Amino acid sequence: MRNKQYPFLSLAAVNGPLLDEIAQAVERVVRSGRYVGGPEVERFERTLAEYEGTRYAVGCANGLDALRLIFRGYIEMGQLKAGNKVIVPANTYIASILAVTDCGLTPVLVEPDACTLNLDTKRLRQVAEHQDVKAILTVHLYGRCCYDNELEAVARELGLLIIEDNAQAIGARCPMNGRRTGALGHAAAFSFYPTKNLGAMGDAGAVTTDDEQLATAVRAIANYGSDRRYHNIYQGLNSRLDPIQAAILNVKLPYLATENGHRQAVAEIYEHSISNSAITRPLWADDGSMVWHQYVIQCRKRDLLRQRLDEKGVATDIHYATPPHRQPCYSAWSGLSLPETERIANTVVSLPISSAVSLSDAREIAAIINTINLNTDD
Repeated sequence: MRNKQYPFLSLAAVNGPLLDEIAQAVERVVRSGRYVGGPEVERFERTLAEYEGTRYAVGCANGLDALRLIFRGYIEMGQLKAGNKVIVPANTYIASILAVTDCGLTPVLVEPDACTLNLDTKRLRQVAEHQDVKAILTVHLYGRCCYDNELEAVARELGLLIIEDNAQAIGARCPMNGRRTGALGHAAAFSFYPTKNLGAMGDAGAVTTDDEQLATAVRAIANYGSDRRYHNIYQGLNSRLDPIQAAILNVKLPYLATENGHRQAVAEIYEHSISNSAITRPLWADDGSMVWHQYVIQCRKRDLLRQRLDEKGVATDIHYATPPHRQPCYSAWSGLSLPETERIANTVVSLPISSAVSLSDAREIAAIINTINLNTDD
């Protein structure tokens, strides 16, 4: 692929300003001789919990494992059991659903809101009451908080667990109560994959919760199911946060507000500058409820738009082109009718949004979009 004048994401550019600090942190771990667990992991867990406003944070290997550990923890605690139904947004990255099925639970796919592209909370009550649901997995997709009075009320009245997939929204706040995503439900999963707003330099994840029993179970399950050395109370996993990744995250967490602020500024330029009538911009938010992990526009002629942008040096991406119920691994769901989910999958385009995109780049990208004629029958 040829180089683009406006790349979609340059991790080298994102991490460049912090490389000296990161190198010192990595060297510190290497010289310490402690390569599993240790002070860097403990520091990150403590700092993440303080940042989120939760009692506990437990590091793990990646975001998918964070979700798996939460569900496994609730199963070991007797609050969930195999076959129980979990509401999951139909419009999500497949990891959200893989975690549910991997734990022997049954996903109930619910259509998204056409404006937010997140779980449509107006559909929750009817689905939960009629399908004997035991939990709701709310996904803060693209960095937008998905939590409101309706979701909370349904969960409270029906006694449902609320689990957050916060892989894409660290730093976002709930307009309803001002709390951060990751501290809204009973437990939350985080991914620190390198492309995230807070990204490691490899795989990394975490679980946050106020529930001491769950935090203890998650920590044990992630360490071969052991509550102490060579004493295994669960049939566990090996899913521990690597101390080098923890050290990198300890460097980067204090800069998260800067990264999110820059993304907000880029999004604001797109919001006020993109005027192409064939483009639908994402629902605007400047109240802290959106941290713009992705800036996702919609276009009925997506392929033509991406081709024209590519010709002008603008790289784009699609999040996500194939919804989970159309994936081969879930072929049993191929007959499901989820028209809103499928419409979104056929129209979304992600524009460059990270701190590697300058504000002048954003203005130029918007100007290029406005020159593209998509109101044709081609």
